[in-house]
Amino acid sequence: MTAADPDIDAFTRPYWDAAAEGHLLLRHCVACDRTHHYPREFCPHCWSEDVRWERASGRATLYTWSVVHRNDLPLFGERVPYVAAVVDLAEGPRMMTEVVGVPEGDLRIGMELEVAFRAEGEVTVPVFGRPRSDG
Repeated sequence: MTAADPDIDAFTRPYWDAAAEGHLLLRHCVACDRTHHYPREFCPHCWSEDVRWERASGRATLYTWSVVHRNDLPLFGERVPYVAAVVDLAEGPRMMTEVVGVPEGDLRIGMELEVAFRAEGEVTVPVFGRPRSDG
């Protein structure tokens, strides 16, 4: 485990286990029928504790991004440049992430993206790239 690895506990374990299997989980509130991210044990919209894990579609649109050319943190310094981004998930919430496999000049606000997963130390993290074509 590295200093950058998330603190996985009994509550967040389903999220990280699903990511390792190639699935993105979100929390959905039964009381107000809204989805949220990052995972919390209560709904940030209505404060209900009746929230459940649900599998997300993996679809998103690019809300904003920044190309990082310099990062002094050892874990990230070797990967520059990379695209730090915020995406709007199809289910509603916004999520901070990284866009991969898309040339900087092709990035556009509102472009369609799809979740992918990358092993990072002892965890697998969701990242986003161009949707896979069906053909």
